[in-house]
Amino acid sequence: MKLILLSVLAIALNADVLYVSTEGKATWSGRLASPNAARTDGPLPSLEAARDAVRRNRAAEPNKPFTVILRGGTYRLERPFVLTNADSNVTYEATPGERAVLSGGRTITGWKKSKEQIWTAPVPSGWTPRQLFIGQRRARRARIPNNGYLRIIGPSSQETPFRLPYRDGLIRKTWAGAQVEVVALLGWTSFRRPVAAVNEEAQVATLAGGPGGSAVGIVQDPEGRFFIENAPEALDEQGEWYLDRRASTISYWPLGGEDPAAEEITGADLTRLVVIEGRPGALVRGVTLRGLHFRHADWSMPPEGYADQPQAAVNEGAAVEADGAEGCVIERCTFSQIGNYAIWFRRASKSNRVAHNAIFDAGAGGIKLGEKVIRETEADRTFGNALTDNHIHDLGHVHPEAVGIWLGQTGRNTVAHNLIHHVYYSGISAGWTWGYGPSLCEDNRIEFNEVHHIGRDTLNDLGGIYTLGYRGGTVRNNIVHDVRSFAERGRGIYLDEGTVGTLVESNIVYRAKSSGFHLHYGRDNIVRNNILALNEEAQASRARSEQHRSFTFTRNIVYWNSGRPLGGNWGAGVDVESNLYFDPRGGDPRFGRNSLVQWRELGRDTKSIVADPMFMDAARSDFRLHPDSPAWKLGFVAIDVAAVGPRP
Repeated sequence: MKLILLSVLAIALNADVLYVSTEGKATWSGRLASPNAARTDGPLPSLEAARDAVRRNRAAEPNKPFTVILRGGTYRLERPFVLTNADSNVTYEATPGERAVLSGGRTITGWKKSKEQIWTAPVPSGWTPRQLFIGQRRARRARIPNNGYLRIIGPSSQETPFRLPYRDGLIRKTWAGAQVEVVALLGWTSFRRPVAAVNEEAQVATLAGGPGGSAVGIVQDPEGRFFIENAPEALDEQGEWYLDRRASTISYWPLGGEDPAAEEITGADLTRLVVIEGRPGALVRGVTLRGLHFRHADWSMPPEGYADQPQAAVNEGAAVEADGAEGCVIERCTFSQIGNYAIWFRRASKSNRVAHNAIFDAGAGGIKLGEKVIRETEADRTFGNALTDNHIHDLGHVHPEAVGIWLGQTGRNTVAHNLIHHVYYSGISAGWTWGYGPSLCEDNRIEFNEVHHIGRDTLNDLGGIYTLGYRGGTVRNNIVHDVRSFAERGRGIYLDEGTVGTLVESNIVYRAKSSGFHLHYGRDNIVRNNILALNEEAQASRARSEQHRSFTFTRNIVYWNSGRPLGGNWGAGVDVESNLYFDPRGGDPRFGRNSLVQWRELGRDTKSIVADPMFMDAARSDFRLHPDSPAWKLGFVAIDVAAVGPRP
């Protein structure tokens, strides 16, 4: 309490303060936290009213700091809250101990029983909410099947429009043009297309668009999976809902004990809640969002649907989006019940900080930084930002290919002390240049993060930490574990095409399906002082042999009880030395077709040893080393496990 009082006192001494409350009025000054006794003055009713009041109050002193304090309550946004260069140096924060919610949704009322189990309510004509929330719970859009997936017959279609053969009368002619959607998972991507036509005699459905993006010519998936959403016949289980666009109604089958007439039921509406609109020459500086709850941001879809291009749902927007932001802060906020990403600092954004936020229950992913394209001028580029101490989890409810943190063509950033888990694709994804072409993803630091339960047996070609055209950065002191792809290429730390000059050091990677560390191809990377343990197919692997040095592999502990110590292509271009290898089942390690002796005759691992590393308790994922571990003699340095993850 003393700290809170001191904080409030500091605000009062150093900045003007305005208050916002759900019981405020636009005609009041905003200088009071609550209405006065005569109710002639008090707080303002909305963020927009406070923003406009700040502009008026500092007309003579444009850069004067202001603080806007929100009282507890839910603030329904009719439009995105927009901040421009004129709104710099303002903090928007919740009153300590009070819950201020910024909602992009609309409350749905008028629920009546339409069938024995089904309740129905009207929605305004033209409104097509794609998410429904019952209090704090996300309701599931009606789908077939209720659990798991259907399988595409044969290789997936490469045609536009997409042709989908089916069996047993699964798809009905009445679904064509009726907002029924097919969601397909192909390799590392997904697409969502409405049903456009159905030939019941041939049992072939035609969708509104093609496979799109990476799926064409690359992912002709013989094990492609799909499900069907928002068909009236799919509303067959408790907790599901269905939107009838033609009748402008929503139907819902309540869980046991639920009364829709008594519940707070919200349909998502706005796709963006806060927008920072700066640009070079008119940057938005010093805006802080603190302690706020962002909820009920929707996702949108064009009439023909969408296909992820090329991966990681990079084209999807965010609840909070910023261009031209400098020195802005988003901290101690909560993002939940959203349809896209939570936060995106896009173009011309630098020296911003995103810290100590909770992001969960998202349709896409967590935080995006940068863009897919390389901007020509330094002023237009995004760099020098910090994403730290965030807890990001339970993502991909709409876009399973989304990631926890995404960096695109942006450099000199810090991604540290985050906890990321339960994601259907990659945990952290950075780079976005295929091959050795130009890249702005330089000198980033990815360190002290814990990333786990990634992939979740859903998509392929993914990593706990994934790089692509990543240049001169570090991947250090991270813990990555339980990475599982659907079929193949589920890696712990995955350096994909054109990763150059990257230091992968002092990471602990375990229980990945394919390998703990993998390099597709790259140049002059260093992999040292890592623990790669109990990964299923290989502990470390490489795909492509090149004439230059791909990487050095030194002072690593390689510990396995299935698969191989080293997998893939370990020909020219890899220097391997001073590692510790151990298989607790016994026996000498095999390096491809080579025994250890033959391996050393090739000039590999001449100073390495085969010995028990003496972990404290590998079975319980405690990979600290006993003081007598032989790894110390190789120069292995203790990995700071206690410092990993969010700090208080």
